[in-house]
Amino acid sequence: MKLARVRSAQPVRSSRSRTRVAAASLCVGAALALTACGGSEADNLAQQANEGGSKGYVAGDGSVSEYAPEERGEPVEFDAKMFDGSTVSAAELRGEPAVLNFWYAGCAPCRAEAPDLVNLAEEYEGDAQFMGVNLRDQQATSEAFERTFDIPYPSASDLNGEVLLALSDYVPPQAVPTTLVLDSEGRVAARVLGKADHSTLDALIKHTVAEKV
Repeated sequence: MKLARVRSAQPVRSSRSRTRVAAASLCVGAALALTACGGSEADNLAQQANEGGSKGYVAGDGSVSEYAPEERGEPVEFDAKMFDGSTVSAAELRGEPAVLNFWYAGCAPCRAEAPDLVNLAEEYEGDAQFMGVNLRDQQATSEAFERTFDIPYPSASDLNGEVLLALSDYVPPQAVPTTLVLDSEGRVAARVLGKADHSTLDALIKHTVAEKV
């Protein structure tokens, strides 16, 4: 399956200096239960998980991590089963940057960020691929969400948690939404934990796209 591609954006220099943050592995349980692993970010997520509540998701704290090329790990590996029955592997995304957004329809921050993701997918057509990873929904619910927000890119069904587990060093279980930016080699170049701000995610994608020039 070939993912929807998005058109080129004119290079724009960011006025903010680029911050390089070393990657920090997050501890996760194989059963996808969130546990604290030290540090304010993990403690915040663990506290939300323990408190529970009616919202049904653990919101990310909005932290942004950007990894310099020399600080990135190995290319990620996963096989994602799409709702149309096809399979997309991480290897198929290599060759140009890719944006992976972990979401589900009942997540309020996912709905809030959807218009910005649509806008960015259209802005970077031809320069970056976009793909969703739906963590909870059946096909009908996922497709209804995509129609509502006019999502132009496909999503995988990850009810079994295989993609989430494969990317567990970067995506805390139940922290929804989380967005990863992969470089053209398939390595994690940036991460947004929580609702992705349009301007922030735009800058992260722009930096990663510019590396190919």
